Amino acid sequence: MQKYFLAVDIGASSGRHILGSLENGKIVLEEVYRFWNDMEKIDGSLCWDVERLFREIVMGMKKCAEIGKIPESIGVDTWGVDFVLLDEKDQILGKAVGYRDHRTDGMDEEVYKIISEEELYGRTGIQKAIYNTIYQLMAVKKQTPELMDQAAAMLMMPDYFHFRLCGNKVQEYSEATSSQLLDPEARDWDYELIERLGYNKKMFQKIHMPGSVVGTLTEEVQKLVGYSCEVIVPPTHDTASAVMAIPTNEADVCYISSGTWSLMGVERVEPDCSKASMKANFTNEGGYNGRITYLTNIMGLWMIQSVRGELAPEMSYGELCALAAKETIQTTVECQDDSFLSPDSMVEAIKAYCRKRGQIVPESLGELAAVVYNSLAKCYAEKLQEIEKLTGKTYDRIHIIGGGSNAGYLNELTAKFTGVPVYAGPGEATAIGSILAQMIEKGVFENLAQARACVAQSFDIQIYE
Repeated sequence: MQKYFLAVDIGASSGRHILGSLENGKIVLEEVYRFWNDMEKIDGSLCWDVERLFREIVMGMKKCAEIGKIPESIGVDTWGVDFVLLDEKDQILGKAVGYRDHRTDGMDEEVYKIISEEELYGRTGIQKAIYNTIYQLMAVKKQTPELMDQAAAMLMMPDYFHFRLCGNKVQEYSEATSSQLLDPEARDWDYELIERLGYNKKMFQKIHMPGSVVGTLTEEVQKLVGYSCEVIVPPTHDTASAVMAIPTNEADVCYISSGTWSLMGVERVEPDCSKASMKANFTNEGGYNGRITYLTNIMGLWMIQSVRGELAPEMSYGELCALAAKETIQTTVECQDDSFLSPDSMVEAIKAYCRKRGQIVPESLGELAAVVYNSLAKCYAEKLQEIEKLTGKTYDRIHIIGGGSNAGYLNELTAKFTGVPVYAGPGEATAIGSILAQMIEKGVFENLAQARACVAQSFDIQIYE
């Protein structure tokens, strides 16, 4: 009898339910449900509608029953850093504020009054981003202290959805590392740091490693979806799940998990919390088997997504790439500039950046796309040099995984700017990684090496040189 495993992959703009199974020695994927996602303005704050998202999770699970493909297990992954606070009755306290909200403005300075930025990096190995959980919690402490006092649990987004599915409150390792509150050596919460910051210590739950069975569907959820299955936490931070799906077992592989964000890095056994690593803005996030996904966070396709949304929402990304490829404009921008994080208009942000620096200003859609794609490729090349310097190793290829691996023009530019071949695919890397974690736990694969070998056999990998 065919066994199915369900990945619920929720990104910052959409979510999807993907069933995975093994047929004739190859992994087969089937998308059974898709839904939109976005932050909403509620009382002046940018928030996630977690109740609607949970209803969407249930709807997709019901679809599995409707098509007669009942999963053995389910796992949810999302973006990092965001969380909900629960009271003693498991009700959400306040709002599920998103990472693009401005409540964290100035919260870094509040944190640094207690611990220096350098010491913080040395303790956690996580690069500074103003939206990290550590700064969001400082915003809660300063702006709504009563919520932190009342909190019985703090659950990262995927942990909250797993709790709603099985009734157990756990926090998964890879997602927890994005909080900037984890000890990367111990792979556990840095409780001394948490106490120094004045955060409610009791709200932090036990850390579980990816691949852990954390329960079965509650009776309530079983009635809603029409079946029962296990809840297995994958690497719940979408980047960590995507890295699981790299289609090679070769050592010293450089990867780019390409989507709304571009996460570029390498896998390590131990973290690098050195001053040099901090200066280069690299981070030590968690991965499968307690590995470290040592990477840097680049603005990524968020910029092109925003330009498309403003000027040509009906145009496909393939058409955008084709337009960009015809342009000769040489202007590039610094993708990491804060002006591109959450502008009212990405088009105007790009133009203003160029005007300010005396560069040729892109005017047409094709020129804007060309500037974004060339800027990303240039950034990738610069980061590759930094990775090689930090690790003392050279990398003869880059594996691009995730939805952005389908951007052929960007892949060509990346190979051109970096001077090394680009291996693009699989596109559904995050969902595949989630499915692999479930399959390994259920004995379909013996280990990650066997699972990755199967990925290489199951999906087409495009090479750009």
